[in-house]
Amino acid sequence: MRHALIFILVGLISATILSAQSVAPNSYWVKLKDKKGTPYLISQPETFLSPRSIDRRKKQRIAIDETDLPVSPVYLDSLKKLGLQIVHTSKWLNGATVRTADATLIKKIATLSFVTLVQLTKPANVLKSARNKFREDEISAYDPVKYGLSINQLTQLNGQYLHNQGFRGKGIQIAILDAGFLNANTIAAFDSLHNSNRILGTRDFVDPKADIYKQNYHGMSVLSCMGGNLPGKFIGTAPDASFYLIRSEDTATEYLIEEDNWVAAAEFADSLGVDVINSSLGYDEFDDSQMNHTYADMNGKKTRVTQGANMAFQKGILVFTSAGNEGNNSWKHIIAPSDGEDVIGVAAVDKNGTRATFSSVGPASDGAVKPNVAARGFQTALIISNGSLGYASGTSFSSPVLAGMGACLLQANPSADVKMLKQAIEQSASQYNNPDSLLGYGIPDFELADKYLKINLVSYSNWKSSWAVSPNPFTDFLYARNLNAETAENYLVSLYNLQGFCLWQSSFKSEGAILLKNLANLPRGFLILSIRSGKKEERIKLIKIAP
Repeated sequence: MRHALIFILVGLISATILSAQSVAPNSYWVKLKDKKGTPYLISQPETFLSPRSIDRRKKQRIAIDETDLPVSPVYLDSLKKLGLQIVHTSKWLNGATVRTADATLIKKIATLSFVTLVQLTKPANVLKSARNKFREDEISAYDPVKYGLSINQLTQLNGQYLHNQGFRGKGIQIAILDAGFLNANTIAAFDSLHNSNRILGTRDFVDPKADIYKQNYHGMSVLSCMGGNLPGKFIGTAPDASFYLIRSEDTATEYLIEEDNWVAAAEFADSLGVDVINSSLGYDEFDDSQMNHTYADMNGKKTRVTQGANMAFQKGILVFTSAGNEGNNSWKHIIAPSDGEDVIGVAAVDKNGTRATFSSVGPASDGAVKPNVAARGFQTALIISNGSLGYASGTSFSSPVLAGMGACLLQANPSADVKMLKQAIEQSASQYNNPDSLLGYGIPDFELADKYLKINLVSYSNWKSSWAVSPNPFTDFLYARNLNAETAENYLVSLYNLQGFCLWQSSFKSEGAILLKNLANLPRGFLILSIRSGKKEERIKLIKIAP
């Protein structure tokens, strides 16, 4: 009888556990049809964007549009009233991540007039991921020279050129989207950040109640590549920059929800007004194989995380991501969002500039050059997981090494927009004229990148041109319209590269508008349009892109 009672009790306990498991919530992406009912107005961006975010758009002449408007609270309220928990939203992609354990409710949600898609992004009952998301071949080491361990990864990019001029990222805000920042609040390499209040804030999109300083070490190591500072021992590539530390990655599992976490995190960073995003994260395969991406998905704009990364760039943020560590496995290819058409995907090289074999290969599935560029990612000097100085390998670290230099370049060229900066970084790289699928355009040279931005462009920022020229960027034609009533007998119109070589030239009679045709064969990159009439000349910066 006693044994029977024990059996019954055990059975009841088991049933209770199973019942508890059965009601655990799944996570879903809910795509919304529009933004009807929103109380926000494009004409009043201060209600949903910070002054710094608005100023960044103004500086780069980026219009505030409907994608900037928050998701309709009317729709969100409707979802909540039906019983859904709203985890976070995406204004750029117009949707929400929600949770519920009620499968019948999800079927009902899918039929709502304002819902266009419902997709499972994380099941309630998960298995611990068998995948090792990050490379962990750490080596403790110490070699005291001027920049300590970090000297090679700086000089390989000719980054000392900017550092020696005092451009070390001061005034530039960088958001790091990662998996955690273990002990970054106590490690000595970050004392200068904390003492000068340059850790501007933190946010956790995986578990809002968690302490990001007690999570995974990976983001801490990434931070050290840029903001670490131990004079005489180790200096990051942007030691004077300011940082937001944001967790979007759950290292315990790998599900599609992490892409939506990433987009929400990027939107948060945008709303704060950051200048640069570094994301040493990427996605291709998941613990649920039905969520897996294919190589065909790596076309620069398909996955949600890639769409979010592209949108961040279009809002005026310079976006750097790891190309991936898939070179030695069956996938081999770049991973999302490094495939993004507006994203700087970064491959890994060793101290000699030789590609690390683990570095993911391109191109993007649509044929675009990927990865874009490369930096030190094999035995990169950084703060390793135990808080000491050492080396670790992965494109996780080549990306922030480069992102830090991107911040320094922006500081040196505050009038440059993200399109100029991205183009200058690529155009300065070692194999720009002959890119490949391993290192893309190669290893950038930040002295060249800086000069590309300054030649004939610094004074331009103060010019008030009497000509309106479009499109810009252009492919095979240009249309120039004279904004003044004043005319001349004729115009000599020329196109120059940044080295001052004339690539195209033609004469036009006095007209209010000029059409320049057959320009498809001009080289890609920054060009200068010169319109000369007598002794008067105007120069206009342009970007030539592939047809």
